[in-house]
Amino acid sequence: MSNSTLGKLPRNVWILALCQALGMSAGSMMILVGGLLAARIAPSPKLATLPLAMIIVGTATSTIWVALLLRKLGRKLGSHVGFGFSMLAAVFGYLAAVQGSFPLLVATGFCMGVAVAFWQQFRFAALESIQDPALYGPALSVMMGGGLLAAFIGPEMGARGSSLFSSLPEFAGSFVLVGAVLIIAVIIFQFYRQIPVVINLNDAPGRPLRTVLCSPAFYIPSLCAAIGFGVMSFVMTATPITMHEVCGFGLGDTKRVIQSHIIAMFLPSVFSGGLMKRYGIGRVMAVGAGLYALVVIIGLGGQELMHFWGSLILLGVGWNFLFMGGTALLPLGYQANERFKAQAANDFIVFGTQAVASLSSGWFVFTFGWRGLMFACLPLLLIALGLSIWQARREMHKPASATETAN
Repeated sequence: MSNSTLGKLPRNVWILALCQALGMSAGSMMILVGGLLAARIAPSPKLATLPLAMIIVGTATSTIWVALLLRKLGRKLGSHVGFGFSMLAAVFGYLAAVQGSFPLLVATGFCMGVAVAFWQQFRFAALESIQDPALYGPALSVMMGGGLLAAFIGPEMGARGSSLFSSLPEFAGSFVLVGAVLIIAVIIFQFYRQIPVVINLNDAPGRPLRTVLCSPAFYIPSLCAAIGFGVMSFVMTATPITMHEVCGFGLGDTKRVIQSHIIAMFLPSVFSGGLMKRYGIGRVMAVGAGLYALVVIIGLGGQELMHFWGSLILLGVGWNFLFMGGTALLPLGYQANERFKAQAANDFIVFGTQAVASLSSGWFVFTFGWRGLMFACLPLLLIALGLSIWQARREMHKPASATETAN
């Protein structure tokens, strides 16, 4: 991506990207600390993953009402409610560590999930700040690139919190750092300027939601993003269990595989937006679906360290292409006066799929094994590949434009 392209992006994109990165760093800290703390205070070892699962549940169950709230209050004012939930999560997490309260830790995960639902809306706010749809890809590259920052800040807060606040119970200081970072994010967010969206009053209130959902311009990007998120969560959640509990790999090897996967999820954002601009979104999504097929092939090839490593790296890159492509296409599938209900429906589909995949992954791998889990992904990959190829053909016959809402 050239500097000239980045220079064309409005200030709002950079502000939202930084705020999202700081906010999501709280989520990545929770992934590290939440599991360790839960393992110590949970009433049963089987419940140790519940606080982390509640992050996904909180996100999936909040997408619709969050979008409706933003429509009523506006993106800037409404987003402060999301920051409020994130601060509440920091307080609950601190109290959970101090009091050794598992219910408070579960509440921490749920509140964090609600906050994530607000932060996911930042990508739509960024796109609404851009007049040229050709810049959607580069803008999403900047937004997604913030995930790399979150991947580093979050674990650092988790690891350094206890040493910086040695007088507090273990991990309580981590949530203190989270609260400080969230305050910084709120301050930066004050520089965001809400962009008024031009709506043709003659079209209000827009098409019925069912009509929007049945449009290829909507369900192609939404289903591709949902399959991308679902398969990624399905495989990623099962990997640590398979590596450590089934195959006997050490925690060090398991941690490095997951870290490599997270880097592979966000690092391609540096160039994937430029690829979409040059070759078309449909082709990039088709490559993402193809990479997912390679994940299955490598995963079925064996259960050595390099098999897990190769599969998880390709899984991260494939997710990036499918999710970014679906997000860049989605604004072309609805009119301005339909955006909040369309975005709410899309996020419910995407994150609802992720929630089901994450919650069922552990049961599935223990019931059917790693190979069974790989084979279960194949039908979804074929659907994503077919939809991506269809989109690529649509782009060849009719280039996307800012006003296109093809049915």
